[in-house]
Amino acid sequence: MNQESQILIARLLTHQTLRREDKLVKRALTDELFRADVDARLLACGMKFVDNVYADHVTLALIRNVEAKVFGARENWQNNNFGLARDGVALLVVLWALIILPKRERQSAHVSLEEDQNDMFGKEKAMPRAAETSIGISYKALLSDFGDKLGKKTKMDMNLGSLNRLGFIERKGDLICEGPLLDLMMDTDMLKERIVNGALTDIFKLKPEVE
Repeated sequence: MNQESQILIARLLTHQTLRREDKLVKRALTDELFRADVDARLLACGMKFVDNVYADHVTLALIRNVEAKVFGARENWQNNNFGLARDGVALLVVLWALIILPKRERQSAHVSLEEDQNDMFGKEKAMPRAAETSIGISYKALLSDFGDKLGKKTKMDMNLGSLNRLGFIERKGDLICEGPLLDLMMDTDMLKERIVNGALTDIFKLKPEVE
């Protein structure tokens, strides 16, 4: 068990993310003793194992009480620890809201992209994975809707390149799709509440519409 714990942690450190279907990842998600050993080893290094049931990947992150000691000297740490400028963070939040929130709604409803919508009384299905429910967004539509608020085309392209390299998104022609980290490295419970209550309005410095 000890060697397999070492191997799993070393692979995560090397590759940043691993798929949930990976043999050792599946063991960490189902074997309590194995997971306890992994967690103890990571905690000794100030790290934690990160996963959620909605994501197809797992990763590692720093535990909260060491973040300031590791990232505190960097000017942009209060916003993120990926080296993103404020407009890059704003773009990341927009992409998260446009891609992840709808995906999670479909997953919670157990509806996959290919599911027959006429099967209203079919038997209960397991929650579909992200690959079965995640829909990308059009780059042209994103530029049209948010380009003026996110630094116009040149700046937005630079930030999209950074998000792609960091693993938050994947580019497939005109389509911007969920990357392995997009549904892992953001505080979903906090962000969803803030977005629903108008956080994007604050980010873009817009006045809410009056009904």
